[in-house]
Amino acid sequence: MDAGEIVLTARRFVVRRRQRPARDGKLHTYEIVEHPGAAVILPLLDDGRVVLISNYRIALDRELLELPAGTLDPPESPLECARRELAEETGYQAGSLTPLVAFYSTPGICTEQMHVFVARDLRPGPQALGAGEEIRLEPMDYAEALRAVGDGRIVDAKTIVALLYYHQYHGTPTR
Repeated sequence: MDAGEIVLTARRFVVRRRQRPARDGKLHTYEIVEHPGAAVILPLLDDGRVVLISNYRIALDRELLELPAGTLDPPESPLECARRELAEETGYQAGSLTPLVAFYSTPGICTEQMHVFVARDLRPGPQALGAGEEIRLEPMDYAEALRAVGDGRIVDAKTIVALLYYHQYHGTPTR
């Protein structure tokens, strides 16, 4: 596959046009979003609740119930990003951050890999939101968060993946 040409450079990603021969021998053109990756945090309070956030998303013009997350700022590691984003978006500092799972968000068009971390031993502090961020904390019982996935209150893919993956392989956190 050719390196392609950059057709758009944005603040957090690049769009590159690439060509690749298909089975029929013809060249096909693709536009690929090259993204540095992101960290997603599953913050678990000692009482068994998960710290969700209500986050305004301009692309949808609505608030979504989701886990805190953010884009890596290279050369920042996923772990460093997770620690930074947790503090900025929730105010919490984590005593431990443990990798849970990594996955590609939209591999048909984008290189973004999301790295999920479980945050425990949380200590509260002040949020440090960016200029355009509108985020409210929404702590929720873990079982209720799972119901919110099932009934459509949570529609954010990274949040659904993290909550269901944790539940499937680690169970439901308890007090």
